[in-house]
Amino acid sequence: MMTCQELASRIEQLQPDALPRDVARLCLLLSNAVEDFNELDVEDRLREIWTRTGLRLQAITDQHAAMTEELEAMARENPKEFSEDDIFRLFRAIKVQSRVLDLYVGQPTFT
Repeated sequence: MMTCQELASRIEQLQPDALPRDVARLCLLLSNAVEDFNELDVEDRLREIWTRTGLRLQAITDQHAAMTEELEAMARENPKEFSEDDIFRLFRAIKVQSRVLDLYVGQPTFT
């Protein structure tokens, strides 16, 4: 049975320049990406999950950055003048933020 310390060591081998907080974050993301933690003990499976999780994290990070820019622009506007489109932008922002949280708490992400 793999431990978190062993997973952290494997992550450090895969990404030697990672900071300790990044290793901890990756441990959480990878462990949340599988039903059975022991799947991460198999090298090919670890690499597959590592790649899939990395792509998913990058996609969500890009969405979050774009949404943050939109929200910052909205913050400079008068809320009394918001249109329906502005309200929909707020709902999309909530959905994107929810995806980020889901990734970290291990909940399935719905599109």
